[in-house]
Amino acid sequence: MKVTLRVWRQKDGNSQGKFEEYAAEGLNPNMSFLEMLDVVNEDLIEKGEEPIAFAYDCREGICGTCSCMINGKPHGPENGATTCQTYMRSFKDGDVIVVEPFRAKAFPVQKDLVTDRAAFDSIMQAGGYITSRAGSCQDANAIPISKEIADLAMDAAACIGCGACVAACKNSSAMLFVSAKAGQLNLLPQGQPEKDSRVVNMVSAMDEAGFGNCTNQYECSAACPKLISEEFISKMNRDYLSASVKGLFSAKAL
Repeated sequence: MKVTLRVWRQKDGNSQGKFEEYAAEGLNPNMSFLEMLDVVNEDLIEKGEEPIAFAYDCREGICGTCSCMINGKPHGPENGATTCQTYMRSFKDGDVIVVEPFRAKAFPVQKDLVTDRAAFDSIMQAGGYITSRAGSCQDANAIPISKEIADLAMDAAACIGCGACVAACKNSSAMLFVSAKAGQLNLLPQGQPEKDSRVVNMVSAMDEAGFGNCTNQYECSAACPKLISEEFISKMNRDYLSASVKGLFSAKAL
């Protein structure tokens, strides 16, 4: 199998980037997209050229670092898959594949396909922690939680923070990420004491980081490799409105 790669190359965050073409030959259709990049890089190194910089860690679809735009789609053509879970059999022999980093003001390019997603860390830090005592492992039924709520919390916790939702959104909104991270705690009894402050602080941190506004077109959930529902955004909006009203009345009371 042979494909032509049109890859974004950028020396660092202060340099101008451009697309460069590379021929990838002798590929096995069953190799992953990152394995294909490894093959291309080995060839570049043998030629004495600078290899393509790209991020990865687990290569199992759970770390969220392998964030690439492939032919204009976050992570590539497959649904519910990360870049490392995208295989060359998803493409045709002779295809031209355009590869570039996630594009967002809050995700500045560091080099080639690597972006700085520290903005997500600042949002997580703004969410704080729970004051509910965890202690040692409790019995399964010590804190009653309905299966419906438990399932929803687990769905939210599936977010790996890859940033595909931001890359897919025309406004570079991080609402799906924030709503998932806030939702997984706000749904559970242990997260209730800080529920209001958590959602307000995380939304504020999102705005300060430079993410755009949500216009409810749902590209985010369509591009999410963990298929997280846009309904979490609706829930977070309700939580934020409730927290804001409570804060307004508390301020008036003072």
